Amino acid sequence: MRLDKYLKVSRLIKRRTVANEACDAGRVFVNGKAARASYDVKVGDVLSIQLGTRELRAEVLDVQETVAKNDAALLYKLLE
Repeated sequence: MRLDKYLKVSRLIKRRTVANEACDAGRVFVNGKAARASYDVKVGDVLSIQLGTRELRAEVLDVQETVAKNDAALLYKLLE
């Protein structure tokens, strides 16, 4: 699954266009490297998202095309 779509489905970022813009601006990293929106997310990847002055780190636990709002948090585990 594309990185921008994963960020939207997991609700780490609310809208796919915002996720795409964050990737283009170099604020999203996968396993320590800047990632493009087209990056193929895999289980075990560590995502790092810079949101303003704070940084959000999450490990990918599952990849699904669609998920209920209540179950979105099951797709990742927050780190630190």
